[in-house]
Amino acid sequence: MLKIIGVTDLQRGFRKVFDEVAEGRTPYVVTRGSRPEAVLLSYDEYQQLASFQEKEIVHEFDRLLARQASTSASIDEAEVQEDVESARREVRHPETTT
Repeated sequence: MLKIIGVTDLQRGFRKVFDEVAEGRTPYVVTRGSRPEAVLLSYDEYQQLASFQEKEIVHEFDRLLARQASTSASIDEAEVQEDVESARREVRHPETTT
């Protein structure tokens, strides 16, 4: 069960809170001036959260890569090459392009 503790109370009872988090897997929200500022989690819970976030990032990257491939499938390679050459000319000689 999630618990909430102020930073001053955490300082006073750190050992007890640490044991609850590490051994009892009890997460704590640490507040400062009644505002949540941090969370204390067991290392196992942190690893699970980090793994979940990594999987979500990889999934989003794969989705965007597939979207880009789908969008690019209809573009002619010669058209891309001409756009690249046009950009090169513009960078090398900006005064001659409009």
